[in-house]
Amino acid sequence: MNLIDTHSHLYAEEFDENRDLLIHEAIESGIDKILLPNIDSTSIDRMFSLCDAYTGFVFPMMGLHPTSVDCNYEKELEQIQSLLEIREYCAIGEIGIDLYWDKTYLKEQEIVFEEQLRWAVKMNLPVAIHTREAFPEVLQCIHNVGNDKLSGVFHSFTGNEKELDAVLELNNFKIGINGVVTYKNSTLREVLKRTSIDKIVLETDAPYLPPVPYRGKTNLPIYIWKTAEKIAEIFGLSVKETVEITRNNTLELFKIVNK
Repeated sequence: MNLIDTHSHLYAEEFDENRDLLIHEAIESGIDKILLPNIDSTSIDRMFSLCDAYTGFVFPMMGLHPTSVDCNYEKELEQIQSLLEIREYCAIGEIGIDLYWDKTYLKEQEIVFEEQLRWAVKMNLPVAIHTREAFPEVLQCIHNVGNDKLSGVFHSFTGNEKELDAVLELNNFKIGINGVVTYKNSTLREVLKRTSIDKIVLETDAPYLPPVPYRGKTNLPIYIWKTAEKIAEIFGLSVKETVEITRNNTLELFKIVNK
């Protein structure tokens, strides 16, 4: 089984002491590709270094995360944009709107998000979308740019039935499912029964959101298998079938990993 993790911050400082070992363990477990979303200008060098060290195993995205958007967004966005032509990316990401911590820069977040959506259209790349307490705003931005022109994934999807239906109406978008689906208090398991596994891709969001029984610890690449097991249970499939289907979903969306 060859499993793809569609969203991991494996370049993060949390993994500095044992990153090579964790990658070796991931490969041994059957993980053969990991997609890396960027955060902002401070994460670029670390992400590029990891990509250069493990070409063909990790694949970069490029984007500006909404929680890194402030009054200096124009300069930060310009720096991110300047890197779009220097190498290949599997997506524009991680982008979106986050109003969980602070609503001060909502307008700036919307401007930045829509600009990066336009990059995706121009470059014919999917987008990896972060949305927290901002689903209506994210949806409006997608429609403003043109949902028929866009494709991508709603990373770390934890929405309700109405939000899932709205994603499904976009046609060219999938949902990224991580360890949250294993949490006892999560309603995600019931929500997912409204859709098909053809709309799902797997992710860790490492080092965040580890699945049960590792909740409270640093999320590691190999923990994605617990998420795969839970998805298999929800849809009445074997883990092998689940990995194959979600892999095909990923390859369909993120075309660079087929090269």
